[in-house]
Amino acid sequence: MKAYVDRQAYLQQIDKVIEHGKYKDNWDSLSQYKLADWYREAKFGIFIHWGVYSVPAFENEWYSRNMYIQGSKAYEHHVKTYGQHKDFGYKDFIPLFKAEKFDPAEWAQLFQESGARYVMPVAEHHDGFQMYRSDISKFNAYEMGPQRDILGELKLELAKRSIPICASSHRIEHWFFMGHGKEFDSDIKEPLVRGDFYWAAMPEPDHHDLYSPAPSEEFLEDWLLRTCEIVDRYQPKIVYFDWWIQHSSVKPYLKKFAAYYYNRAEEWGIEVAINYKHDAFMFGTAVVDIERGQFAEQKPYFWQTDTAVAKNSWCYTENNEYKTANELICDLVDIVSKNGTMLLNIGPKADGTIPNEDKNILLEIGDWLHTNGEAIYGSKVWRKAGEGPTTIEEGQFTDSKSKSFTPEDIRFTVKGSFLYATVLNYPEDGKVNITALAEQDASKLPHFHGIIQSITILGFDEIPKWERSSHGLKIKTTSVQSRKPVVFKIQID
Repeated sequence: MKAYVDRQAYLQQIDKVIEHGKYKDNWDSLSQYKLADWYREAKFGIFIHWGVYSVPAFENEWYSRNMYIQGSKAYEHHVKTYGQHKDFGYKDFIPLFKAEKFDPAEWAQLFQESGARYVMPVAEHHDGFQMYRSDISKFNAYEMGPQRDILGELKLELAKRSIPICASSHRIEHWFFMGHGKEFDSDIKEPLVRGDFYWAAMPEPDHHDLYSPAPSEEFLEDWLLRTCEIVDRYQPKIVYFDWWIQHSSVKPYLKKFAAYYYNRAEEWGIEVAINYKHDAFMFGTAVVDIERGQFAEQKPYFWQTDTAVAKNSWCYTENNEYKTANELICDLVDIVSKNGTMLLNIGPKADGTIPNEDKNILLEIGDWLHTNGEAIYGSKVWRKAGEGPTTIEEGQFTDSKSKSFTPEDIRFTVKGSFLYATVLNYPEDGKVNITALAEQDASKLPHFHGIIQSITILGFDEIPKWERSSHGLKIKTTSVQSRKPVVFKIQID
């Protein structure tokens, strides 16, 4: 029989690392954190939602919760397709999750071709199934289902291509995620103890109440051990947390994890980061993440959008509604111009294949970045993010609405001697006017009063004609045609 980790010894190890390390488990100490340079320069990453929920592939990745909510679409689908919950519950999908066609080298090659500079698999989703080899629980992909160390195998292949592996944990929500299964005769029954797949399956709380009810100390210690195990075994360059970690009861454990992770990174000589939502961390101790949304204006701090190729789901379903590659490229340009990075999610099928729709989108983005990446990778913000009439709705869950950009919608980034002006919707007549670069009286503090040496176009041989006036920098091309954003590379003296 497999020997699992000595929990108390591991907890003592965590305390010891914090005791002797630079970072302590308080906000004052954690505020010494410095943003990883590689992360700021990367700008584009891949998120991967793949797990047991990819077997039913119905509605979205919350199937493990929704299938136990009586009267819901997922509940009715489950009964019709698999039978009564007491006879076939969520755990019974695990043997069906075989990942028989999972090829980590093929995945890594696709991600490289997409232009991604970091990759973030979901290590453990709300359903509680670990996608990696674990000594905390037997309910993991190494011992069950695929019987492979998914996270470890992918890390090895990504390393061959110099792409950092990252990991996300959604474990904290497991406290209540399966709780509805106790409301009727299902396979989720008491007594549930630590080590059971469904534990704790508590009643679902009011998500706006950040104080009660609170997860138990036993559950929170288990959360801490699981998360530190990911760090110690895989040394991820980023650890991403989903939303419920802002609960007041989690705060002490969250600080302890951050101190442990940052100290481990110091020991290993690597730069790392943590992603968080909803002010779960004190500002400045980790990196802000906006789920399925953006900021309307440029920010003085680095931030991340996590979004997906599909509008309706993070995981693969048979009815995914896809965005276009052009929409996502425009979003990427907008986000980077505002000091952000984009983490773009795909959803593989249960057998380990990546759907053609996901692949094609990634390859289109990669093709654009191959030509225009110098305006993205390693770039910095300019005095203003952009100009144009199209407004960006600020906040979470706004990315389901398509944006209609115009030729006047332009975004700016800078690198070295160059200002990059990206026209999000290139005009058919080839006439572009950049108002931020107009000739103005220097005493009025314009956005730009420098000297333009030359203008070229990334991916095109034509040298455009241009002139500056009080109305703007007017650029004229005759042969440039593109349905995707076009980048002017402006050399400044």
